[in-house]
Amino acid sequence: MYTELAEDNLHEIVKNNEKVVVQYGATWCGNCRIMKPKFKKLAAENDAIPFYYVDAEKLPESRKLAQVDNLPTFAIFKNGERVNQVQSNKAESLTELFNELN
Repeated sequence: MYTELAEDNLHEIVKNNEKVVVQYGATWCGNCRIMKPKFKKLAAENDAIPFYYVDAEKLPESRKLAQVDNLPTFAIFKNGERVNQVQSNKAESLTELFNELN
């Protein structure tokens, strides 16, 4: 399941789901636009796990759940805790990160 977060409530989503995958991006970020379809594809292939896109500039509280120094940043959460994250524009890095959830 892929959702673009509209409210700054990622902390509630992470707390209420066993596993969550997040892409932090911004409208001006070219690499974010390149990775978004790859992120959506991975979400479609794993519809039992919620995938969220977070606009890192518009949702500051949600951004605080990961160390977002560069965009795009991808983070995985399990049982309410951040497991790992990666800053990359390569689909392989996203897949490797996702595989850590299993």
